Amino acid sequence: MTIERFDLALPHGITLSCRAAGDPALPRLVFLHGFPEAAFVWDEVMQALAPQFRCIAPNLRGYERSSAPAEVEAYRAKHLMTDVAALIAATGDGPLAALVAHDWGGAVAWNLAVQKPALMQRLVIVNSPHPGTFLRELQASGAQREASAYMNRLCEPQAERELAADDYAGLWPFLTDHGGQPWLTEGLKSRYREVWDLGLTGPLNYYRASPMRPPTASDPGAMALQFAPEFVTVKLPTTVIWGLDDQALPAAMLDGLAEFVPQLDLHRVPGAGHWIVHEQPALVASLIERSVRITAD
Repeated sequence: MTIERFDLALPHGITLSCRAAGDPALPRLVFLHGFPEAAFVWDEVMQALAPQFRCIAPNLRGYERSSAPAEVEAYRAKHLMTDVAALIAATGDGPLAALVAHDWGGAVAWNLAVQKPALMQRLVIVNSPHPGTFLRELQASGAQREASAYMNRLCEPQAERELAADDYAGLWPFLTDHGGQPWLTEGLKSRYREVWDLGLTGPLNYYRASPMRPPTASDPGAMALQFAPEFVTVKLPTTVIWGLDDQALPAAMLDGLAEFVPQLDLHRVPGAGHWIVHEQPALVASLIERSVRITAD
């Protein structure tokens, strides 16, 4: 199944560079990527699902050839949600069959599902922590604060230069240390380089704009946050797919998740890590298809 590429101009002035597959008349799935990824990471999953669905994967603002506002504030969650909501409205009528998201894309998707549930029939999350459990772990677990310490390094003003030096020597460990790496072929590395060559400031601004990170001597980070459970409770049917070998986001993130997601369909995947979309795309596609079918039934 051929992957299409198109630019989608949204009413509020942002343009998203998108990838898509499948007949536009079919039920829609929208896929959100994370860091340091781009929309292309969903290609194999979309090709597997395209016979049954219209699959659309935008490059989020700041990534690849999508609009990249200069201000850090432009990468706050409310703006990211506005982009995705506008994309959903612009690509078809009615709600999505499912919103699917990984890593940082999941941070956007969790919040959108809470605030605008009418946009989707189902939420599918892949190794992206719910804000309630993530906040709990950052506040209570020294191990999680240590595992997430990289977030503060990505906020430093010299981060772009340090990550890009020596053929992105500072970025490859994100892909090789957080799970297995046999999938990271030279061809795939070239695709990542093409995206990274277009700029790292937009992707890094996601971290700079968010307080959901470990505290430092000068910034309380997540320690200053609190929110009532009802403000982060997802009332939609939700499938969570979790590679259990994730080094940055251990399975403790799943403890108590059902308190925030009453209609939870949880799939723990042994032997897979944070990059399960690369590691096991066929499994991810099959679990997405299964979850949407359950919703339809």
